[in-house]
Amino acid sequence: MLVIPSRLGRIPLQKPMVKLLSVADVITLLNAVLGFLSLLMAFSGQLQLAASLIFRGLLAEGLDGIVARRLGNGRIGEYLEPMADLVSLSVAPLVLFYMVYDDVLTSQLPLHVLVGGVLVFSLLCSIIRLSSFSLLKEKSFFIGLPASASALFLVGIVFLKPTIWYVLPVIIFFSVVMISSIRFPKPGLRVNLITAAFIITTIVLDGNYDSLAPLLLLGALAVYIFFGPVYLHVQKDKITGTAKTRK
Repeated sequence: MLVIPSRLGRIPLQKPMVKLLSVADVITLLNAVLGFLSLLMAFSGQLQLAASLIFRGLLAEGLDGIVARRLGNGRIGEYLEPMADLVSLSVAPLVLFYMVYDDVLTSQLPLHVLVGGVLVFSLLCSIIRLSSFSLLKEKSFFIGLPASASALFLVGIVFLKPTIWYVLPVIIFFSVVMISSIRFPKPGLRVNLITAAFIITTIVLDGNYDSLAPLLLLGALAVYIFFGPVYLHVQKDKITGTAKTRK
């Protein structure tokens, strides 16, 4: 029997690839499918539906991590997740953002070129971030801003649609911070549940009630980005101080 040696172990050639999948991997594939469907809806002009599909993909992305911790990872899980996230957390949100402002861009060529450059830059940063995730993986914190944070921002913009000149600098900021060495805390179960509640509320309300739900979601995201690294630094100082005291 011919086998292929790899980092995954010795995999028989005649073994169906689907046998390599775990329950968590199936949820990861669902994340990718939701991202792809969002792209189709965005190209069809159904922008609200496209946004809600990306939000559902974010929920699936969070769920696959919970399931993986409980039931274990599949043999291809660490390779599958970045590929799925690239579709649902990077390409789909960037395309959706472009389609939301399409009416503004088509009439202004210089702005069109500028936005295209910003979105390409964001895509490249996302690719770097996602491809290096497994190499830089830590137990209690992320190195660089998670791609899911950028996706949350881009999709939240769909419900608010501020002036594009306010949004472009934020996209550049998110992109740079994604590939930075800044450390961000990994949210616990309670924070993840609160975030999921905001996302579900945004989907259900569908932009009604003065866009309260997406505003709350973006507000929570801003708190995480600006105070998350500070929280980690304070915790590190406390641990260091405790260790010195014990000595």
